[in-house]
Amino acid sequence: MSDKATLEFEGKKYEFPVIKGTEDELAIDIKTLRGTSGIVTIDPGYKNTGSCESAITFLDGEKGILRYRGYSIEELAEKADFLEVAYLLIFGELPNKEQLAAFHLDIKNESHVDEEMKKILDGFPKSAHPMGVLSSLTSALVAFNPGSVDVASSDAMYNSIVRILAKFPVLVAWAMRKKMGLPLDYGDDSLGYVENIHKMMFKRPNQEYKRNRVVIDALDKLLILHADHEQNCSTSTVRIVGSSHAGLFASLSAGISALWGPLHGGANQAVLEMLEAIEADGGDTKKYMAKAKDKSDSFRLMGFGHRVYKNFDPRAKIIKKAADEVLGDLGINDPILDIAKGLEKEALEDEYFVKRKLYPNVDFYSGIIYRSLGIPTDMFTVMFALGRLPGWIAQWREMRLRNEPIGRPRQIYVGENYRPFVGVDKR
Repeated sequence: MSDKATLEFEGKKYEFPVIKGTEDELAIDIKTLRGTSGIVTIDPGYKNTGSCESAITFLDGEKGILRYRGYSIEELAEKADFLEVAYLLIFGELPNKEQLAAFHLDIKNESHVDEEMKKILDGFPKSAHPMGVLSSLTSALVAFNPGSVDVASSDAMYNSIVRILAKFPVLVAWAMRKKMGLPLDYGDDSLGYVENIHKMMFKRPNQEYKRNRVVIDALDKLLILHADHEQNCSTSTVRIVGSSHAGLFASLSAGISALWGPLHGGANQAVLEMLEAIEADGGDTKKYMAKAKDKSDSFRLMGFGHRVYKNFDPRAKIIKKAADEVLGDLGINDPILDIAKGLEKEALEDEYFVKRKLYPNVDFYSGIIYRSLGIPTDMFTVMFALGRLPGWIAQWREMRLRNEPIGRPRQIYVGENYRPFVGVDKR
């Protein structure tokens, strides 16, 4: 196989190097295309355009493979905890016991959020969407940490990473407690990272916090499964904002806003809203499965199939088991969850869905778990952001350490040609 690709246009030939990834992915390096030929490519949505070389996450949608730094998502979800996975994604290797303990201790030491941040939170009405609150609070952290990160200093980089890993869960918990009218909570340094998050979110002022290992394990797995997913919309946003040398917190705030969209992180919220609509219409799952198969019907079955995975979403296999365990442990009787289980059963047995590989995806099961835990529907995307935080950090860090150029896509102009200006009295 040649290590070059040739483009022929108007009798001229142009050669470009072919890059091969460690998993045998091939890419044509066209960065000199415009300079040598005057031509640019066009690829709306960047579905066929690699924006970078990355050593963080490998994804094969056809084969249903997802790996972080070479480790399969199945093994990580079974054998690691979220903080270990965060360390792996950001720094490239799984931590040993000493490294993990030091990492957790450093995070605990940075978990205080300035009291003045509460004034910003107080400015939001209870009706404000928690994603808007979270994005604003994350951006506001810049004001309390005004210096830009010196990426040439490993200590400065590490301190900035630890700081956001410590403070972000507090902001997540505050966004939810604000919505639910609960007093703000700082958690408990004696607890593990994920367990502390759970306590900060759910501790009632008049009740003792009770640990539930099944719930904590399910939450841990959910965060791991969402920790990174290659160059998706929000991750690409973090990288392109960071490419201007914007700071880590500002770049993360932009990523949160990108994740907010219903076509991205808002999908699990859309699943629950669909289930609630089905319940309001009588709860007939067969009726809605028929509507989903009817091409003339505008109804869309949310939480089934995936834009990248052309087979079963590997994350869904893992979280389905956790969803079953949580529902079994909590013994919840909820018609919405009954509808979800009915849709799942029919989709897994219906030839139309099986043939098209429209299986339940991670958004379908994560929404079920979040609802069973008592998390408000509009907090689902916030939980997604909490899980994705290590991946965003890792991608931002990789981009800055590699000194990647500022993102600046080209365009094909299709507007008016030159026309002279006409004064307002002659128009």
